[in-house]
Amino acid sequence: MSSMRELAQQHLVPHFTKKAAWHSDGLPIIERGEGCYLYDTEGNEYLDGLAGLFCVNIGHGRSDLSAAAAKQMNTLAFSTNWGFAHPPAIEAASMIAGFAPGDMSETFFVSSGSEAVESAIKLARNYHVARGDEARYKVISRNWAYHGTTLGALSVTGIPNFRAPYLPALWDGTRHVPNTRQCISPEGTPAEDLSCVRAIEETIQAEGPETISMIIAEPIQNGGGALVPPVGYWQELRRICDQYGVLLVADEVICSFGRFGHWFASERHGVVPDMITFAKGVTSAYQPLGGVVIRGPLVQELYDSPFGSYVHGSTFGGHPVATAVAVANMSAMRDEGVMQHVLATEESFAAKLRAMGDAHRSVREVRGTGFFYAVDLCADSGTQRDLSTAQEEALRGGVLNRFVRDERMTVRPDDRGYTGLTISPPLIADGAVIDDLVARVDRVADRVDAWLANND
Repeated sequence: MSSMRELAQQHLVPHFTKKAAWHSDGLPIIERGEGCYLYDTEGNEYLDGLAGLFCVNIGHGRSDLSAAAAKQMNTLAFSTNWGFAHPPAIEAASMIAGFAPGDMSETFFVSSGSEAVESAIKLARNYHVARGDEARYKVISRNWAYHGTTLGALSVTGIPNFRAPYLPALWDGTRHVPNTRQCISPEGTPAEDLSCVRAIEETIQAEGPETISMIIAEPIQNGGGALVPPVGYWQELRRICDQYGVLLVADEVICSFGRFGHWFASERHGVVPDMITFAKGVTSAYQPLGGVVIRGPLVQELYDSPFGSYVHGSTFGGHPVATAVAVANMSAMRDEGVMQHVLATEESFAAKLRAMGDAHRSVREVRGTGFFYAVDLCADSGTQRDLSTAQEEALRGGVLNRFVRDERMTVRPDDRGYTGLTISPPLIADGAVIDDLVARVDRVADRVDAWLANND
């Protein structure tokens, strides 16, 4: 009988994985998780420094979440939300409404983050048409922002190499603007005068405010490396949207359910968006679930319009098993004080990472907050000399991934707007886990330093 690795290589089509990596003799086959650690079929232990993919917020191996799924399967394995409702979806939506900021009281469930973004684009369009603003269809998004892989979500994504293969098929209604790292304004510039804020308003004016449907942005942007916005930036987004009749969508597929110590990261910026997209952490990935949290008045306007509804749906949106797991996950996170743990731990976590970075020639900067960080690499931190094209290509092409793999951890070698490592462990990580994670990243940086010295 073929090994599990051989069967995977013969029959599984991987996600975002090149052939050479997939067909490697060392392809890990992960079979078990416990807390912040994973175990493969050969007995090797890996530190999950990426919380699965920014989603296993409460950690691996939670029997209470699997029990909630089993109980729901034995009671009601499936019922649609098309013209019906069922208790777990009602309870999950009610809990989310209680956690969401302001008057964000309605939730539309789907099965993934990409679907959530797709749904927000369609809802914004539905809303404007229902109000008679049929010219509003364009979306403003930011450079290097990742918003998903379905065609609509990919259209608003700002990562060139993700978009390139599909450009003939992508919707042309998106206008990309500089992200917060691309601001060229001097430090201390008021938020309203930041170049990256002015670019948004100038784009609206150039395109015609009557054509703009929504602005979509992550509260802390992943693409480009944990981009924490300047103080006042989100207030400016809210002001601009209010001024021009544009909907503000916070893409919180990564940010929500505790990654920054709040149920929704928009709270951290003190802003109530019109919609919040979510997925990942709502179930801690024990079941696939995503959705859009919507301000109540927007939904009411749709109900009161000639449409009479939001003209969109999916078979598995609000699946009873997935929403039952969401209720169990949110209840556990609330009862176990996960938000409080993140807020109490983030300062020491950041300090340890930054002290590690300061010791390395190859580390330009450690950015981030909460349980979400980027280690930005360069050729020489003393002179802030950039990596050469050859160095970037080699590090991105497999060198950095090999160093990470050798340390048996799942932090992400990243090439989306920067060259570096993305670090985002489960939210239950304690001091011992964080120390272990920082030590492994430190050893990776040691190897990058040595590699650069030999490839300068």
